[in-house]
Amino acid sequence: MTNEDRASAFVHVYLNNSIVTNTKNDTDVVSRPETWDDVLILVLKSSVMIVIMFAAVFGNTLVIVSVFRHRKLRITTNYFIVSLAFADTLVALLAMTFNASVKITGRWVFNPITCDFWNSCDVLFSTASIMHLCCISVDRYYAIIKPLEYPNKLTGRAVAIMLLCVWVSSALISFIPIFLGWYTTVDHLKFKENHPDDCSFVVNKPYAIISSSVSFWIPCFIMVFTYWKIFLEASKQEKMLLKTQPGMYPRPSTDHTATGEINSTPHQRNSHCDDPESGHSTPTKRHLIKLKREHKAAKTLGIIMGAFIMCWLPFFLWYVSTAMCGKACFCPDIVVDTLFWIGYFNSSLNPIIYAYFNRDFREAFKETLLSLFCACCPISVNASRRRESNVAPSNNSFRSTQDIGLVENKYLRK
Repeated sequence: MTNEDRASAFVHVYLNNSIVTNTKNDTDVVSRPETWDDVLILVLKSSVMIVIMFAAVFGNTLVIVSVFRHRKLRITTNYFIVSLAFADTLVALLAMTFNASVKITGRWVFNPITCDFWNSCDVLFSTASIMHLCCISVDRYYAIIKPLEYPNKLTGRAVAIMLLCVWVSSALISFIPIFLGWYTTVDHLKFKENHPDDCSFVVNKPYAIISSSVSFWIPCFIMVFTYWKIFLEASKQEKMLLKTQPGMYPRPSTDHTATGEINSTPHQRNSHCDDPESGHSTPTKRHLIKLKREHKAAKTLGIIMGAFIMCWLPFFLWYVSTAMCGKACFCPDIVVDTLFWIGYFNSSLNPIIYAYFNRDFREAFKETLLSLFCACCPISVNASRRRESNVAPSNNSFRSTQDIGLVENKYLRK
């Protein structure tokens, strides 16, 4: 037997042994029994992820459609809300879906380029969502702390520039460093070449510090600062007003929209200027209405900020700590998955907060849903549209059309 014959026989035997070994391993994997506990956990995980994704897509799409369908919601500062809803929708469609596929199948079923695309979209849209909340807090800061400067500061052009900065900065820390390989270590790049079926996201220390600062720490600091200033200003104005006008108190009301109706003394009820039915209002009354609206704005902004911090703070603490200490900071996979999806859950919370605390959004949501899903009840839809068209423009001058303060103080422009 020649050397060539011996080599051919060796290769033939080696390949046959490899095929047998691989087939045996595959058979072991396929035939491995799964317990009822594993099946139950998988079903629960899948159900939770599907509910979160559906809530995010449905709620944020409803926000976008409602703003474009209703004229009174089409104001300059509501561009923040539409852009935020768009970012949260893309978080659900392009980030949650890939993550859910990995958690359900237990492996990455796509190619390496799709892996980089998923990681880039995850960073991009999650960062954009957080930065939109920061822009909303800045908008409210100027509207409440500096109301006279607000119409000149937050113009349509300024809002467009802020939104452009949000999306550009989010793209700069996502697609560019991830596709160029700047985000991770050299060892992980070699690991990815040898394991194309793995899509783990391992970051180096510089990228962890820069991305977490842009995505969370800086926006979080700005939101805490603005909310604290809003709270102090609202408390200060309340004390000053009650000191100068001890007989003027806002009437307790269960209406979350703060229509601004006020209890007054018998003498003031007989005054033509202070009579609510007369359609006139004094500067004091307008100040009380504004005060009530500011307290409502501060409360709702605090709820939004609290939900944001509770959802994202645990994730970014884990993200930075694991990047700094490496393998020494071991964290179970179930904890990591939970932190990811708690952060994702924030994209589903924002539409719920707007719908609950904002009467105009509630009405717009109801009418939109009636138009989409209640075609069998055209009378109710037409009646709702007639009510909206019959509202006089003057009624919106001193009413909070946006309970979280997402509208200009219109009477300051007059």
